[in-house]
Amino acid sequence: MHQGEALLSSSATRALIERTVRRGGAPRSERWAAVLAPLTPREREVLELVAEGLTNHDIAIRLTISPHTAKTHVNRIMAKVSASDRAQLVILAYESGLVTVGG
Repeated sequence: MHQGEALLSSSATRALIERTVRRGGAPRSERWAAVLAPLTPREREVLELVAEGLTNHDIAIRLTISPHTAKTHVNRIMAKVSASDRAQLVILAYESGLVTVGG
């Protein structure tokens, strides 16, 4: 990980996701509900912010928490959903329907 920094700009991430969704991303289903079930409401909130392309520092500012706490939330989310990087979290957030394009 790059100390909580986004690897792609938020605009590049958004464009990539819009193209993926247009091609027909996976619909929301019971499978996704089961994947998201272990997350706390705060972790879901952090996941949404990761999907927006925010860094740990930006998440900390938005939620009025320390950057260390933001990083801890991201790491716990990754462990709970078996993601190896932030890009996988972004994909999960969109494919599960937690975050929608333009929403």
